[in-house]
Amino acid sequence: MTQSHPRISKAVIPAAGLGTRFLPATKATPKEMLPVVDKPAIQYVVEEAAAAGLDDVLMVTGRNKRPLEDHFDRNYELESALQKKGDAGRLAKVQESSDLATMHYVRQGDPKGLGHAVLCAAPHVGDEPFAVLLGDDLIDPRDPLLQRMVEVQEQRGGSVIALMEVAPEQIHLYGCAAVETTEDSDVVQVSGLVEKPDPADAPSNYAIIGRYVLDPHIFGILRRTEPGRGGEIQLTDALQQLAEDEKIGGPVHGVVFKGRRYDTGDRGDYLRAIVRLACEREDLGPDFRAWLRSYVAEEM
Repeated sequence: MTQSHPRISKAVIPAAGLGTRFLPATKATPKEMLPVVDKPAIQYVVEEAAAAGLDDVLMVTGRNKRPLEDHFDRNYELESALQKKGDAGRLAKVQESSDLATMHYVRQGDPKGLGHAVLCAAPHVGDEPFAVLLGDDLIDPRDPLLQRMVEVQEQRGGSVIALMEVAPEQIHLYGCAAVETTEDSDVVQVSGLVEKPDPADAPSNYAIIGRYVLDPHIFGILRRTEPGRGGEIQLTDALQQLAEDEKIGGPVHGVVFKGRRYDTGDRGDYLRAIVRLACEREDLGPDFRAWLRSYVAEEM
């Protein structure tokens, strides 16, 4: 297709969750600030948005989330101390987070679900298409999923969701999409969506992962969406309405992702993500891999 649609520049990152699966670590520290090697998880997400050209980032936060704002702000005292020490390397790392994007913040007063968190972004986003990035899914920068999704949305209009094939017995953990093929091998048209279905009722094994590029008509639908699974306003339910009727806000497409994804929303996967990323680091990897091989050999 050659049709052109408005350029996307805004990203929304819902970050109001309580992080109960990581208690007691998240009692006073936002789960998004938990380190993945030596950067908080949320920084990887903002870096991904910026790499895709989305330099206007709105973070939807809640109570006790002030450290998120502080992390992406300047810390003049620390920067001054590092300058006096001549520690240019650490100074650059400190300044990096505050230079990634133009950051904005809004609070989600009540935890009414992902759909409600996205709706909180409506005044900032306006009538433009925008991206939504969930902080539990870290996408390897060598696999530019978000860039591809933006490209598909600009070509085809409507909304685009990220999909990944999972084992059928795992589909109940995700939103699930019914799909039809297109002329692009990595793009499908979405004809239906259901949130966390029983495996026997799932229309496919295509799971929705935490990246969306949305048409602004989603806001009007979310305002009318009743609480669904878990008593929350589900973004999946609103997207189902878009998929059913293209006249509302264009079609819904999916980009099928086969790259590297790190799930930090689960304690076990969080630890595995740290190990994988540490092993791949040039500065840490060689020594860490050698220690890991030795440790596994001893334990086995």
